[in-house]
Amino acid sequence: MGAHTHGPGEGHGGLGHSGHTHGVAEHADRRWLSIALALISGFMVIEVVVGIIAGSVALLSDAAHMLTDAASIVLALIAIRLSARPARGGYTYGLKRSEILSAQANGLSLLLLGAYLGYEGVARLIDPPEVTGGLVLTTALAGVVVNLAAAWCMSRANRASLNVEGAFQHVLNDLYAFVATAIAGLVVLTTGFARADAIAGLVVVVLMVKAGVDLLRASGRVLLEAAPAGVEPDEVGGRMVAHGRVAEVHDLHVWQITSGEVSLSAHVLVAADGDCHAVREDLEAVLREEYGITHTTLQVDHLDDLAPRGREDAEHCLTAHGPVHRAAPRDR
Repeated sequence: MGAHTHGPGEGHGGLGHSGHTHGVAEHADRRWLSIALALISGFMVIEVVVGIIAGSVALLSDAAHMLTDAASIVLALIAIRLSARPARGGYTYGLKRSEILSAQANGLSLLLLGAYLGYEGVARLIDPPEVTGGLVLTTALAGVVVNLAAAWCMSRANRASLNVEGAFQHVLNDLYAFVATAIAGLVVLTTGFARADAIAGLVVVVLMVKAGVDLLRASGRVLLEAAPAGVEPDEVGGRMVAHGRVAEVHDLHVWQITSGEVSLSAHVLVAADGDCHAVREDLEAVLREEYGITHTTLQVDHLDDLAPRGREDAEHCLTAHGPVHRAAPRDR
């Protein structure tokens, strides 16, 4: 019997679309993100002006962090629009990975800004300038309110998207940073300890670096087509060969097209007395129900069609990619 495949056009849809209808939901996402962008951008301008007047590196660090927040939201809005375009021409997946590229750019910008602000923070820790504690405290408390409002707006959008979640985490981290800055302003106001401002600025830097590294790591896994977190390919392969009629599984690949859209492909060899169509349907059910993978391409062949009789241990691909999973000998 020849090969049997299940491709993107058959059977089930992509994992990432469940419960998130494209048209209306994407419009709602853009609306909520746009409101958050307006709040953050407006307050960022105010914070830069006050930070310069007050001589506060903590406020300027927060403003820089808010700039990355605004940039991440802009990139998220662009990515939402691009990823909604249908697949055409050479882009057989469409432009869905544009959100991953935006997450990469967002993470890199966080690291670069963190390095610069870290340098400034250390310099001011060594030689602290005059800091107006009252202005720092008042502005930071206002920042807490603005970031709470922006975070609430963004929580209404689809956070299954990596760049939307990344932007949300930026705003959340900025909220923590404003709390640290408010504490620094209170310390300067009540004790005159000017270095508290620089210390708060360095706390912001740590948050920025952590967020940047997390974004680069998560988006890098998608670009390198690594298996998504929580899915172990060897475990999946072992589960597939546990089927009574499956003799071997090789060329097993599990990857993400974009956030929440997991795909799997494999070459499956079935025992001579097995029904290729039935085995494929059984394996698709296992992958769907146990691993949540609904976008599968399975090439299913009879073992005897590809190997000489009595040579079931023969290799069936000239260059097999990854481990070969073979079923344990069974009593016939």
